[in-house]
Amino acid sequence: MLARKIMNQNVIAVPEETTIEEAAGILTKNNVSGAPVVNQAGKLVGIITEEDLLHKKTNPRVPGFLNILGAFIYISGVERYREDLKKLAATKVFEIMTTGVVTVDGDAEIEQVAALMVEHDIKRLPVMENDTMIGIISRADIVKTIARA
Repeated sequence: MLARKIMNQNVIAVPEETTIEEAAGILTKNNVSGAPVVNQAGKLVGIITEEDLLHKKTNPRVPGFLNILGAFIYISGVERYREDLKKLAATKVFEIMTTGVVTVDGDAEIEQVAALMVEHDIKRLPVMENDTMIGIISRADIVKTIARA
């Protein structure tokens, strides 16, 4: 089965200049856990998720380090710490969204869609055609398809 057959065509998209509070309201009102982020031209530029929004209410994850003779040597998590700080200070969606969005073509097979979701540990995939978002597929859409089979 093709992605275009199971995708949701009524995509709830969030403009990149939306405030964090407005984005939380959009997700809540539409009962979705994430949404594509679009620029003024309507092009996909990121994804905003509940996980991204949770960073506003948490402390940054401290990177692992060793203290050797009074010097701190960071061994892991420095980039994650920077990202956490950036998200903590964010006021607009473009500052907190996930970029580098994994997408799928409308003619992709459902097995490919599922494999991408598992491989990248993501819950939703925008469906693209000629650089235009034509829909979105969630994990729930795939589970519903499996249940119907």
